[in-house]
Amino acid sequence: MITVIVVDDENIARRRLVRLLEETGEARVVAECSGGRNAVEKIAELKPQMVFLDVQMPDLDGFGVLQQLDGVALPAIVFVTAFDQYAVRAFDVHAVDYLLKPYDTARFGEAFDRAKERIDTRVRTDEDQRLRTLLRDYLSDGQRDEREHLDRVAVKVDGVLRIVRTTDVDWWETDGNYVRLHVGPSSHLIRATATSIEGQLDPKQFLRIHRRYIVNLDRVVEVQPWFGGDSIVLLKGGAKLRLSRTYRERLHSRLLGVRADGTLVPGGG
Repeated sequence: MITVIVVDDENIARRRLVRLLEETGEARVVAECSGGRNAVEKIAELKPQMVFLDVQMPDLDGFGVLQQLDGVALPAIVFVTAFDQYAVRAFDVHAVDYLLKPYDTARFGEAFDRAKERIDTRVRTDEDQRLRTLLRDYLSDGQRDEREHLDRVAVKVDGVLRIVRTTDVDWWETDGNYVRLHVGPSSHLIRATATSIEGQLDPKQFLRIHRRYIVNLDRVVEVQPWFGGDSIVLLKGGAKLRLSRTYRERLHSRLLGVRADGTLVPGGG
């Protein structure tokens, strides 16, 4: 039996991976980790042959886990990611396997079989070196500066995978452990954090206006005063979102080229 550790901060996703692994009849899950730091400890302690490693985690992401395992013999790793386009390109370049959420059972089976092959031929492969090179390239400042902004997101609609362009999203809203993207009269849930989404969106087009909301600036038609220094942002289509004082000056400078007190922002507009 192949020993496996499953790392994912979302319980439902983690349990599904455990179930799929158990159904192969070839794997034994020796640990489940809900965060990156716990994963580092368990991988070093239990030395599994295979790890399914989520890329997006709040305490320490998948690349951070890999970085912390410097000096430790690495298992066969299958990365799991929801929408990180740069990560996917990096995986392709370095021939590192990954599962792009949402994935089906067949795709999981392909990833599991390839990971098994890497375990069987480990002595004759350069698996560790490829992963170390992947980490170095991904974390290098030069590469990060060249990272393209997120331009599309995969969502499930009635069991069908649909691609939504980020330019079509009116606003993003935190919803528990998910982010809800609003597109006209429709909305879709994706597993992500608002912070991770914000870091991948084009800052020229999207701006956080509240701890719950990231808005498409092309959709803003009016900013109305409200109570306690907050405001209401009116979007095309009639949606009204709260603008908190924390983000008010940023919105003013982006929309008007002026600060909230009316003074000119150098280079604003």
